[in-house]
This record gives sequence, C-alpha cells and structure tokens, in this order.
Amino acid sequence: MNDIKKTEAASDSEFVITRLIDAPRERVWKAWTDEEQLKAWFGPKGSESIHARLDLRPSGIYHYGMRYAGVEVWGKWTLREIVAPERLVFISAFSDKEGGLGRHPLAPTWPQQMLSTVLFTDVGGKTLITLKWSAFEATEAEAKTFRDGFDSMRQGWGGTFERLDAHLKEGTSTGEG
Repeated sequence: MNDIKKTEAASDSEFVITRLIDAPRERVWKAWTDEEQLKAWFGPKGSESIHARLDLRPSGIYHYGMRYAGVEVWGKWTLREIVAPERLVFISAFSDKEGGLGRHPLAPTWPQQMLSTVLFTDVGGKTLITLKWSAFEATEAEAKTFRDGFDSMRQGWGGTFERLDAHLKEGTSTGEG
C-alpha cells in the first residue's frame, strides 16, 4: 500500500514529507516532468486543472492554473536543477494568469516564493519521493505563516500524492501505466 512514510521538519523552518509510490522511479519521474501528466494529477484533492505549460530546462517555467474550493489559483515553478530521474529543484510561487509573481489567494502573508526540492529514490521497483519545502527570501511574517502552515501542507500534499497514485494506476493518454 502506498503511504506517507513520515512527515517531519528537518529544521523548524523546513517542511519535509515523504511518500512511497508503487511505481518505478522512471515512471514517477515522467509524471513530474511531462506537461500533460502534471496537468492530470498535480494539485490538492478536489482541484481541477485549467492550465498547464511546462518548459523543462534549467530556468524554465511550469505555469499552471487550477480551480479549488471555488477559487481560481495560479502558480509557477522556476526550475533550477533537473537531474533525471533523481532530483528536481525549483522555486515555487503563486502567480497570476500571465505568470507574474502573485500571492496566496486565501493567505496574504504566505511567502511569495518557496524553495522546493523533490528527490526520487529507487526502492526495489517502488519510488520514495522526498519533498522539501522552505520559505525563500521571506519576511519574518511570511516565514512564521509558512511554519504555522505545516499541518495544512501535510493535508494538501497527502491529497496531491493520492492523485499521483491514482494517475499512475490509471496510466495516461500516452499509454504509460
């Protein structure tokens, strides 16, 4: 059974969550780095994707939009490091429809940017995903909001990982499964 192995803070300012996925690392990597696949699963449970555009290269952008709980939410990743199939490092931010820097629509003191590292570890044909998130260039108020949001992030990422699990079990329109 796929489950969240642990959730912990490496420090009081870094959010860390892991999930063991019952799929080979190459398959999980592709789900994180293919525009159509990201559009199919990325976002909290109950969200609907309305836009996805990925330029997979260092300094490239993943710009996405979703509807969640009646709110339109836009975000973007600015890719910093891509080491297939081991690691993605990017700056994650809320954005506007045009891809400019934005704010969390429901939490005005949420950090404008977060440093995100996603590690993919092969575990005998399964994949251990380790996600590390920290406030990036944040004010003290933003850093506090981020630290205070760990429980909410656990719930959000838990639902997102459930969507990833379902996507990997279903396969995709490209015939991968």
